[in-house]
Amino acid sequence: MEETISLRELFAVLRKRLWLIVLITIIAATVSGVISFFVLTPVYESKTQILVNQAKNDQQLYNTQTVQTNVQLINTYNDIITSPAILDKVVKELKMDKSAQSLSGQIQVTSAQDSQVAQIVVQDTSAKRAAQIANTTASVFQKQVPKLMNVDNVKVLSKATVGESASPIKPQPLLNIAIAVVVGLMVGIGLSFLLEYLDNTLKTEQDIENILDLPVIGVVTNIKDVPKPTNVSRPDVAARVPQRGETYGS
Repeated sequence: MEETISLRELFAVLRKRLWLIVLITIIAATVSGVISFFVLTPVYESKTQILVNQAKNDQQLYNTQTVQTNVQLINTYNDIITSPAILDKVVKELKMDKSAQSLSGQIQVTSAQDSQVAQIVVQDTSAKRAAQIANTTASVFQKQVPKLMNVDNVKVLSKATVGESASPIKPQPLLNIAIAVVVGLMVGIGLSFLLEYLDNTLKTEQDIENILDLPVIGVVTNIKDVPKPTNVSRPDVAARVPQRGETYGS
């Protein structure tokens, strides 16, 4: 016999274990909020822009081939910026207690398609230090490009600055809590259906009708629900044992 589940039954399962779904959701949101606000370290981001544009003399004309060459060079410069040849000097100049490889994990170089402008993006737990790393990396790269590539076509467009009210880019507590709420709801609903699937006990007359496909013609009342008979004594009638020489009528 094929079993089918209606929407009414699904909602009945959810209503039956609503307390479990709400409890799991609240726990997930609380844990996410505590971790976001009190455990995770805030991370700040700072950016600086560089322009790849080869210097031209009076006889050289501005053409699309030159622009395309500069655009293609950006891909090479992206690898050079995060290489030890540049970052070793950045670490030394800033007197940082970390290796070039470790610093490379904090730096990301991005550029728009067919653009001669590249961004050096740095993430750090300190907003001031992130700006210093971004600016120093751009400066060191600009100085080292002529030695490495025999061309002088890099200029710093804008330097990284630290605002008065710098806000971290991560963690984002509200976003984390929202994600935790969604995950908590999914886990709670899934666990509710799992518990309902594993529960094979009969609790109501309707369960018997659904399984046996037979109508219920009678119900045995729980004995605990039947009131117990009470002995009522009459205070005006007292049992009296007759003494010698006495009769019940006297």
